[in-house]
Amino acid sequence: MIKPIKLIEVKSEIGAGTRGASMGVDAIKIAALDFGSPFFKKFKSVEVKTENQLLLEPVVHDYAKRVKGIFALNERLALEIQKTLTKEHAIPIVLAGDHSSALGTISGIKMAFPEKRIGVIWIDAHADIHSPYTTPSGNMHGMPIACVLGEDNKDKQQNRLDDETIEYWDKLKNLGNICPKIGYGDLVYIALRDLEAPEDYLIKKNKVRIFNLAEIRKKAVERVAIESLNYLDHCDLIYVSFDVDSMDSRISSGTGTPVPNGITEKEAGNLIYYIMRSKKIVCFEMVEINPTLDKENLMAENAFEILQKATNQLSHDF
Repeated sequence: MIKPIKLIEVKSEIGAGTRGASMGVDAIKIAALDFGSPFFKKFKSVEVKTENQLLLEPVVHDYAKRVKGIFALNERLALEIQKTLTKEHAIPIVLAGDHSSALGTISGIKMAFPEKRIGVIWIDAHADIHSPYTTPSGNMHGMPIACVLGEDNKDKQQNRLDDETIEYWDKLKNLGNICPKIGYGDLVYIALRDLEAPEDYLIKKNKVRIFNLAEIRKKAVERVAIESLNYLDHCDLIYVSFDVDSMDSRISSGTGTPVPNGITEKEAGNLIYYIMRSKKIVCFEMVEINPTLDKENLMAENAFEILQKATNQLSHDF
C-alpha cells in the first residue's frame, strides 16, 4: 500500500540567531515554480501557526531565547504530526524554518507511537545537542537533540538559569508526557563538523555514531546510507532530518550558519535517495533555508531537488 504524503509547513524562525529562515518554505515553492514542477499541487499540505511576532519583542530568557514561543509552536507541531500519522495514516514531510522544529516533530512521532523505538538520522553540520545550561548563544535551534534526549549536560554547565527558563525547558523535554523520546544509541549524525566543547563531550561520552566527511568520501554515500540504517536496525521507526547546512558553504550562502567542508548537493541528493528507500522511514524534515542570504535562490533550488528525491522514494509501494 502506498501511504499518502502530507506536507507540513512550519514558517518559524524564532529559534535562530539570523533572520530570514521563515521565508525558506516559500523559497522552495518559488524554486518548484521555476522548475515548472507541480510538486506543491500534488500533496495535501497544512501550515502550522507560528510565533514569529515574538521577534519584535525583547528577549526575556537569555539562555533559551523565546522559549515560550518555542514551546507553543512545537506543541502545535507535535499534535499535527501525531494526527497525520495516526488519524490520516500519512507520511509527514516537514518543511521548516529553523531547526528547533525538530523537537516538535520527534515529539509528535513518539506521541503517535509511544511503544515504538524511534531512530534519528541527523544530516547537519551541527550536533544541536546544547541545552540552556551549556548554550553559548541561547538560540534554541541548537537544542532539539538535547531536548528529545532529555539531556541537560550539567557536567559542562556554563550558564545559571532563572526559574522560568528551567520550567519551560522541562516542559519542552516532557512534551507529550514522554521523556526521553530517544536514546543516544538511536542517533546517527551525518556530515557533522562544527561542534562546541559541551557537545563534543556528550557525543564522545555516549559514543554517538558519526559519519564525517572523510568517511563519507571514503565509503561513498550509498554505503553510508546502508550503514546508517543498519546501525538503527534495532529501531522500529526512523525519522530523517536534513539541515541544508550539511552541504558545503561554497554551494550556497543561503543558510544562517554555513560551514566549509560539507557534502555536495549531488552527494546530499544521493544520500537521501538511498536512506529514504527504507520501509522504516516515518517522517522527513528539511530546515534552515534562508533566501535573504542567498544568490538567485540557489539553496532553495538545491533543496527542492533533494526534497523531490525524498518524496519520490516515499511514494513507492510500502
